[in-house]
Amino acid sequence: QVQLVESGGGLVQPGGSLRLSCVVSRSIFSTYTMGWYRQAPGKQRELVAVISSGSGGSTKYADRVKGRFTLSRDNAKNTIYLQMNSLKPEDTAVYYCNAHLLLADTNYWGQGTQVTVSS
Repeated sequence: QVQLVESGGGLVQPGGSLRLSCVVSRSIFSTYTMGWYRQAPGKQRELVAVISSGSGGSTKYADRVKGRFTLSRDNAKNTIYLQMNSLKPEDTAVYYCNAHLLLADTNYWGQGTQVTVSS
């Protein structure tokens, strides 16, 4: 019943910026986190950033993106964003939106959006 739809991917030169969006089809009232994962060719899917649904909105980032990427949320719009600055070719991957219901240990995934960083 829950669908996550990503958008905002594309082709960008090194040093450029993109903003990814993920819209959730319905409100999630359970305790959950939302975040972004990515998977590059020949690589395992890795966590990029995650944000909690509770008060405070604690955000965690992978070391590889810390200082360059910013994860934010708009609960009223059921949307999370990933602002990506200073993009590097190593950031090239399919980026997936994720929602994780903690108590039920249930994951919802978007279809992914391609980010390509190339000169």
